[in-house]
Amino acid sequence: MYKIIAVRAIDDHKLIVSFENGVIKEYNMKQKLDEWPFNLLKNKAFFKTVKVDTGGYGVSWDSNIDLSEYELWNNGKNISLV
Repeated sequence: MYKIIAVRAIDDHKLIVSFENGVIKEYNMKQKLDEWPFNLLKNKAFFKTVKVDTGGYGVSWDSNIDLSEYELWNNGKNISLV
């Protein structure tokens, strides 16, 4: 799996995730917002605090809320930023 080098939270509860191989994916969090602990991410200010985990193996908001690089890679949609 490719490591994550950057993540950015955008409006509508989506993440823009950049991988070390140059691929950029958009991941829609909406489907997870009714699950615990992801329901805390309904707070937009908290949602925007996302960061890349040490080593690039995922992203997290705190010690209880995270997503793996595998999830983001497999379920994210390829995009290109112009």
